[in-house]
Amino acid sequence: MKFARVVFSVAGVYGLIVLLPQYFLIEKNGRDFPPAITHAEYYYGFIGVAVAWQIAFLVFASDPVRYRLLMLPAVLEKAGFGIAACVLYMLGRLSTPLFAAGIIDLVFGLLFGMAYRLTPSQR
Repeated sequence: MKFARVVFSVAGVYGLIVLLPQYFLIEKNGRDFPPAITHAEYYYGFIGVAVAWQIAFLVFASDPVRYRLLMLPAVLEKAGFGIAACVLYMLGRLSTPLFAAGIIDLVFGLLFGMAYRLTPSQR
């Protein structure tokens, strides 16, 4: 249970540190990783959903046994971006820094899976 607390706490704090500044970097991201972002609703929508998940991770850390079943969709959340990042990178459609972010998400996804297995069920 302590493992799950640590993993989800680290993931939530790390995610907030990485994601919250993105709200103010849309123009810079468009310049640094062309082409420019033309659909801000997708950009801000992604950031908003991702931030919500980081807060959920902090909630999971507060009581891993209670939120154990929600660890499974958390694994999928991490796999969704991580796998997409790997495929896009192999196709030459993703920058190295974003590929690294995808790898970090895959590592967190594996740790979330381990946390699920190590956390006892309520029954």
